[in-house]
Amino acid sequence: MEFQSFFMGGFESSTHVRRDGRRLDLIQSTRHDLFALDDYRLLRSAGIDVARDGVRWHLIETSPGRYQFDTAKAQIAAMQESGIEVIWDLLHFGWPDHVDPFSADFPERLGAFAYQFAECLRDDGVRSVAVCPVNEISFLSFAGGQAGFFNPFAHDRGDDLKRQLVRGALSASRAVRAVHPNARLVHTDPIIHVTAHPRRPEQHDAAEAHRQAQYASWDRIAGRVEPELGGAPEFLDVLGVNYYVHNQWVYPGGHGSLISPSDPRHRPLQHMLLEVWERYRRPLFIAETGIENAERPSWLAYVGHEARAAMRMGADLHGICIYPIVNHPGWDDDRHCHNGLWDYADDRGHREPYVPLLDELRRQQELVARMRVEPADAVHDDAPPLEELDEIARSIAEVTETSREG
Repeated sequence: MEFQSFFMGGFESSTHVRRDGRRLDLIQSTRHDLFALDDYRLLRSAGIDVARDGVRWHLIETSPGRYQFDTAKAQIAAMQESGIEVIWDLLHFGWPDHVDPFSADFPERLGAFAYQFAECLRDDGVRSVAVCPVNEISFLSFAGGQAGFFNPFAHDRGDDLKRQLVRGALSASRAVRAVHPNARLVHTDPIIHVTAHPRRPEQHDAAEAHRQAQYASWDRIAGRVEPELGGAPEFLDVLGVNYYVHNQWVYPGGHGSLISPSDPRHRPLQHMLLEVWERYRRPLFIAETGIENAERPSWLAYVGHEARAAMRMGADLHGICIYPIVNHPGWDDDRHCHNGLWDYADDRGHREPYVPLLDELRRQQELVARMRVEPADAVHDDAPPLEELDEIARSIAEVTETSREG
């Protein structure tokens, strides 16, 4: 399989409900709903021909069984006019108020929504379809079912929610392929590295079990474990691995547990990518990666370097998605997050680029292009100094922990 371009842009499409009852809608708050065509053209201008985008279930099925796709059709039309290839998120952390993710009918409800959207794509003339049924099952089941800092704000029910989300993802996968038999099914989850503290060797097994849990949803989708959920190898089609600077920590986590990029215990991303490839032997891509502020170019340089190293070692890696591709308001505090390639849109849809990141993207694109035509061992570039990422990593980890304690 090949995407239209190696580098991709992801539009933040979270729609979850916060603790205070406010529902987020990042597609609306970034004005991507108004300027989808302009945004897709921006991608094309930067040599990016693939986007991750989302449809907003809560706006489409406002009452049970009644579907209105007006909010999605502008994005579909923009995709067709621009020529962008879109991977559609069907559930990105949010669902309608009348849907209970713990209810017995949840998988059927998500499957019905997926079927209706697949028909909408078909009716609008879309023939090449790629969907992500449920974004980040592992994270959502932990955050919303185990630790309770995310909707549905449950505690000690992480495995229950994970099984429900897997059932829902499988139901949606079957529904989409009933309409589009050749649809690509993309399943995204964070990849992590967790280790025990050297002074607490008795926690080694628990830390390793926590690390291995990153594979639980993919194993279930593939039917490797708990086949009664309905998983099968054909459903584990394309793997999207999400990786950020705070994805490595010392067990059991919490304040001060981050493994900084320059720490000797830090595991190189290339080895993490290779492990995923060797475990599943399915095509994969980095579905989310990014960082805030002035470190954005250095982070992309690091991820690009590690991706090419993994490819040289044999990983079937097909892309890197800069995520988010446009700046957005913070989930909890509406702060202006400077984490994208482009900034907020003005009333005409214009977005200012972050030029240092755009320059680094062009350098990375050239390195990937060279790698495809020159001998693999002929294209080498030095990784950026990891020390320069340590401070921003610690800052992000602190903000994340504070937000979770809320």
